[in-house]
Amino acid sequence: MSTPERSPDPVTPPAGWAPDSWRRRPALQMPQYPDPAALEAVLAELRRLPPLVTSWEILALKRQLAEAQEGRRFLLQGGDCAESFSDCESGLITNRLKVLLQMSLVLVHGLRLPVVRVGRFAGQYAKPRSADTEARGGVTLPSYRGDVINRPEFTAEARVPDPRLMVKAHARSAMTMNFVRALVDGGFADLHHPEYWNLGWMQHSSLAAEYQRMVDSIGDAVRFMETLSGTEVHNLNRVDFYTSHEALLLYYEEALTREVPRQYGWFNLGTHFPWIGMRTAALDGAHVEYLRGVRNPVAVKVGPSVQPDQLLRLIDVLNPDDEPGRLTLIHRMGAAQIAQKLPPLLEAVRREGRRVLWVCDPMHGNTESTANGFKTRRFENILAEVEQSFDLHAAAGTRLGGVHLELTGEDVTECTGGARELKDADLERAYRSTVDPRLNYEQSLEIAMAIVRKRGQARGADPA
Repeated sequence: MSTPERSPDPVTPPAGWAPDSWRRRPALQMPQYPDPAALEAVLAELRRLPPLVTSWEILALKRQLAEAQEGRRFLLQGGDCAESFSDCESGLITNRLKVLLQMSLVLVHGLRLPVVRVGRFAGQYAKPRSADTEARGGVTLPSYRGDVINRPEFTAEARVPDPRLMVKAHARSAMTMNFVRALVDGGFADLHHPEYWNLGWMQHSSLAAEYQRMVDSIGDAVRFMETLSGTEVHNLNRVDFYTSHEALLLYYEEALTREVPRQYGWFNLGTHFPWIGMRTAALDGAHVEYLRGVRNPVAVKVGPSVQPDQLLRLIDVLNPDDEPGRLTLIHRMGAAQIAQKLPPLLEAVRREGRRVLWVCDPMHGNTESTANGFKTRRFENILAEVEQSFDLHAAAGTRLGGVHLELTGEDVTECTGGARELKDADLERAYRSTVDPRLNYEQSLEIAMAIVRKRGQARGADPA
């Protein structure tokens, strides 16, 4: 474990901010707890529980994101659309880690850049909804908002917000983080043995041969360096892994926001990298107010309705000192709209000279429903948005520094297309998500390989 270092004092401490100052602002996408006293008792309990991450891990991630802004790293952020408590199981966590390791191996090999690995896990238990209620068979109930708030069963009892679920979310997050750390520190991510990461598809996937060539090439390079030096190459037996989740349930985020000895300011110690979506990005809203005061690196999802002046005002609030690594903008436009909607935003931010990390989320703008009632995403649209993103950034003189994906290490059929050409009829075979469709392990690796190919084509146009 590295020794924590004190970072320099901020240029401008956030005026009038406190972990609970968000409560004085309009708060969207928040549950209404029926018993305020029970809520406050749970929050008091959460404040006494140990943190899930450390301040020096957070600051290390911020430095790596600053390097990604400069084109010296590439961000891979991926995981479940919304975790469920039942998914806190060793096999599922291991497979999720495996697919992220496989993708990062492809990216490192192809991009010749270090990869910042950030998982959408160990806290992604809340989900925004487009409607407060859900109707089935003439019955209307509150919407399911994630396991940290209520339960998915369509009953009146299950849909009542329960503050005790926050304590359960903290416990599940801690168990997930503990297992991930144990795997990584124990050599699970050792580049000497990438075969540890293989999933069951390797023997029959059309991508297996290409992936295996990369593994063999890296193995040969490692062995060559060790033969040349006469000793084992160090720092190849572990990698850094960071966590992220949407900072949606502000009661929970507030309770895990702490001051740290020998550091100034406040850290959200429930995750390394919190983000908010456009549903909660109002300048005078509670979520922006909360996010502006924590020292974590933060991110905002940027959709097709965002206007340039709106985005610039948001940047001013969330990163007034233009701190490197502080702010990531995750654009999610949809393949059909990105060519029209993204360039004005890129031009406005570039013109103002603001330092941000641009990341593509090709998932959320490409969601649709099939005739048989399944919510899905078509692989060709996901891929098209990624490829267009590289082209549009190159044309604007900006840089695409990462991708943000909803994915799983399991053999699900939730997104159509890909190497196996999944059809709408295949969705019912293994559709397991309770909220949004995810790329399966094979489709995820295919995206990583496509990024390498596209980035190679765009490298000549990448800004210096």
